[in-house]
Amino acid sequence: MTLLDNLSLLLPELFLSLAAMALLLTGVFWRGDRVAQITYAAAGCLVLAVLLSLFGQDEGSIYLFGGAFVNDALARISKIFIFLAALIALLMSTRFMLREKLGRPEYPVLILLSCVGMGLMVSANDLISLYLGVELQSLSVYIMAAFNRDSRRSTEAGLKYFVLGALSSGLLLYGASLVYGFAGSTNFQAIALVAADVENPVGLTFGLVFLISGLAFKVSAAPFHMWTPDVYEGSPTPVTAFFAAAPKLAGMVLFGRVLIEAFPTLFDQWQPIIWLLAAASMIVGALSALVQTNIKRLMAYSSIGHVGYALMGLAAGTEGGLAALVIYLIIYLVMTLGTFACILSMRRSEGMAENISDLAGLSQTQRGLAWAFTFLFISLAGIPIFIGFFAKFFVFMAAVEADLYILAAVGVITSVIATYYYLSVIRTIWFEEPAVGFVREPSSAVSFTAIGAAIITVFGIIFAIEPLRAVAAAAAAPLF
Repeated sequence: MTLLDNLSLLLPELFLSLAAMALLLTGVFWRGDRVAQITYAAAGCLVLAVLLSLFGQDEGSIYLFGGAFVNDALARISKIFIFLAALIALLMSTRFMLREKLGRPEYPVLILLSCVGMGLMVSANDLISLYLGVELQSLSVYIMAAFNRDSRRSTEAGLKYFVLGALSSGLLLYGASLVYGFAGSTNFQAIALVAADVENPVGLTFGLVFLISGLAFKVSAAPFHMWTPDVYEGSPTPVTAFFAAAPKLAGMVLFGRVLIEAFPTLFDQWQPIIWLLAAASMIVGALSALVQTNIKRLMAYSSIGHVGYALMGLAAGTEGGLAALVIYLIIYLVMTLGTFACILSMRRSEGMAENISDLAGLSQTQRGLAWAFTFLFISLAGIPIFIGFFAKFFVFMAAVEADLYILAAVGVITSVIATYYYLSVIRTIWFEEPAVGFVREPSSAVSFTAIGAAIITVFGIIFAIEPLRAVAAAAAAPLF
């Protein structure tokens, strides 16, 4: 395969890299306040990246740059949803950033560079390309977390994310070096061949443990979740919305690709670790969220719990389990972006409101926002009929089919506990005395996202489930 062929199959990432550099130079040299124009130009670039990712959907798995990257259905489908999530998060940020005096051209550029990193992550077929993608994505989001330089909370969030992220990168690199030292290669297929030929691959097992630890940090699985609540709370809300959506999907897809492609014969070694991560994440997420008063911290612990449910599909280690993981991630993407769109609507004349108590009596002051919150929280809780129920149903079924009965039982119990805190927020919205109402905003990307996500959670069962199952099955097939 020629260099041109290799580049053509990484066209979305290449295009976004060039677009980010062009927009950065434009922001530097274009006189006047052009933040809005640069933001919309970045949004247009993400739309084009989605279209470029759609090309070649029917092709098989193609290996690029000597096997460093792979272009298969899982990578292409993941990129489409990553770029769509980034697009929605970027559009939701426009009015907030200008109002909070954070409108700077670096923000959309960082979004684009982060998307390049995530695109490389889901296409990674080598430990070196894996690290390249992870670090490009991570360096961008470290800066975004501390984007509000005048806020002590934002600065602290960025610093904490950076320090703990550097620790996780060290774990990842150390694990990769152990694997390379034992296998003699960084390519996933070569590692899999060595693992299959060796009767007791102790070195690979040690390296695998460190790799899993580094990746668990990136997806905020317990007990590697320490950064999540503080970073979610301290970062500007549109940045938190982005964190909670696109990087989560990219990290989980990378997690699945590494374990299933590079270490399929070590399934008995890594399944118990994933089992423990899933159980710990569900328990920590459910119990810690019970005592939260800040809605962004509540969503942080909610995301930790949802990572646990998603890991159930990976712990199954089957094609059906991976397909269930993909379905879960896509549905979670919709619910999370919709919920953060609702949180972005919590604004009073003196500034943003973030406490759950601020939602008191919302049904009497802004009924539309109250219904959107209600539908999205019921779906996040996994109550039947809403689309969130089917996300959990598929991963539970995958766990049961893999004889992971105890893990499925933990999932059911923690779902019941989680339902309590979701319903507590709904009770605050509908049954408490009204607090001071929020400022009503004209229609924008925020309101359209909140309404659209709420509608999908209600009617997704009719229109989305079967197409999602087909997409997820196509994404999982190349790895098996």
